[in-house]
Amino acid sequence: MSARTTTNVPLERVTLTSQRTFDDVVTGIYLGIGRPDLGAFLADLAAAKDFGEYRRVVEDAVGPSDLMRFLELDEGAALAVNPDITDFRLVRIIAGNPLTMSQMARHVPDAGSYAPVTILVHQAPDGVRVAYDTVASALRPYGDQRALAVAEELDRKVLALLDAATAG
Repeated sequence: MSARTTTNVPLERVTLTSQRTFDDVVTGIYLGIGRPDLGAFLADLAAAKDFGEYRRVVEDAVGPSDLMRFLELDEGAALAVNPDITDFRLVRIIAGNPLTMSQMARHVPDAGSYAPVTILVHQAPDGVRVAYDTVASALRPYGDQRALAVAEELDRKVLALLDAATAG
């Protein structure tokens, strides 16, 4: 027997539009995000003997924004192969910090659904748009102020990164 519950999670999406080129915006994002070899990173985490060592592995992997890339998906590639769609560039960057996630998930386990975060970059007619759903908005319905404080700090870091990447 199982039970099902439903939680409504209203998301706050922040969208920035830049006149910089698509490549310049993506490069700007990556200037602030660590890009470790994921296989080696995961192996190093698994080999960590204690939390201090685990923390050092993560701290060595993150960039100035305190985030690291876990995955980049070229979603525009699916558009490009479909003849019924006018293709455009669309990239989804999945980035985060395991330490930040654990600070939220210890109080609200569902925080693991929202961290790492998604940064969506796409070429639009009016410029390059970067979209980000704030983690604080996703965690607000759970009512835990400790997790919410961590989420708000994470959002501040991500939005500062995106502001810098789209400026100019």
